[in-house]
Amino acid sequence: MQALKPESAGASDVKILLDTEDLPKAWYNILPDLPAPFPPYLHPGTKEPVPPQAFEPLFPKELIRQEMSPNRAEPIPEELREAYFRIGRPTPLYRATRLEAFLKTPARIYYKREDLSPVGSHKPNTAFAQAYFASREGVEAYATETGAGQWGSALALAANYFGMKAKVFMVRVSYDQKPYRKYVMQLYGAEVIPSPSDRTNVGKKILAADPDHPGSLGIAISEAIEAAVTGTNTKYSLGSVLNHVLMHQTIIGQEVIRQFELADVTPDYMVGSVGGGSNFAGFAYPMIGERLHGRSETRFVAVEPVSVPSMTQGKYEYDFGDTGEMTPLVKMHTLGHTFVPPRIHAGGLRYHGTAATLSVLLDAGIVEPRAVDQLSTFEAGQIFAKTEGLIPAPETCHAIRGAIDLALEAKARNEETVIAFNYSGHGLLDLEGYRQFMEGSLKNNGNA
Repeated sequence: MQALKPESAGASDVKILLDTEDLPKAWYNILPDLPAPFPPYLHPGTKEPVPPQAFEPLFPKELIRQEMSPNRAEPIPEELREAYFRIGRPTPLYRATRLEAFLKTPARIYYKREDLSPVGSHKPNTAFAQAYFASREGVEAYATETGAGQWGSALALAANYFGMKAKVFMVRVSYDQKPYRKYVMQLYGAEVIPSPSDRTNVGKKILAADPDHPGSLGIAISEAIEAAVTGTNTKYSLGSVLNHVLMHQTIIGQEVIRQFELADVTPDYMVGSVGGGSNFAGFAYPMIGERLHGRSETRFVAVEPVSVPSMTQGKYEYDFGDTGEMTPLVKMHTLGHTFVPPRIHAGGLRYHGTAATLSVLLDAGIVEPRAVDQLSTFEAGQIFAKTEGLIPAPETCHAIRGAIDLALEAKARNEETVIAFNYSGHGLLDLEGYRQFMEGSLKNNGNA
């Protein structure tokens, strides 16, 4: 690999910046480039493909079009690009030189700063897009779910920005673990409801069976869908998994490709954490597209919790996207839609399935999955805080763990390797998990 040439990047060798004109003007849609045909969504009764119009009670028409789009590029409206500027795009790419020195590795490690948005994660990239298109169609409110609260915070911010209301069903264990996420959402005007709740038929049924149910993303999705279809001029918004959601995130990976061009560096590995798949896809899909066209040899590593191992132990089959069986059937790597995850702190990684496009790439061997335990991820987060000065979200700690493991493997081989990962969010509202870790009370497959 060639050495960094900071003078060509117009920045130091540890921080690679882009100008505003470098913000992509279109999203990258991986659908036409997939190594196998995209498996259609199926009606659970007939097992026949679901036509686009069947999604209209849930989603704005433009997002349905994007979900099924055969176009490799979908233009980003200028009003939306302006909103992206306002929330901090383009974002910088950093080299983790202090982490490299700590590990005593010949590997070079880079990370993309997606924590710099107003809510501290990558989630506004699609939240703003969804709210923009919904508001253009006259939609007045969005209903959604959230695990750790990062997605709910992003949609609350975006809905407020475009003059909409937001109702957020937050997985109960995260609602209790992370109270300040709730306050962030409420500050932006959203209504936040712990899930399972007594607001929906799905929630009431689950609470009747178990009043202390910790909740799951699958349950929260069912509640949000029910709230959307029974609400007035309300649509449903999802923060991961669906094609249009992952596509909106690809502004991350397009910026990364440009930043590596400026630095005259080619990544050997690109790493991201995976719950549903949006931050991994946003970071990696543009470069995966390059590999699928024979223009890249980069390898792609997706990291998940051992306690929610949909990629490494799930079955690749059709399953519901929610616990209440209200969605169409989706072919994905899944642990089963009734799976109840342990109470790990990485609330955004508790989903029972993996995005359908990512599942195609996993099945084709393009993406390499790894699973790591909770203690090792918090250890990685502490190392990163002490070396790079940033406190990562528990979800992001999985990507850091993956990058550290690859760097240590390069050290064992005495091989210079370039590793890049997506720093998808900060952990400043996740300090309870860090407290438990530092005090020695954190469990590997649950909280204290």
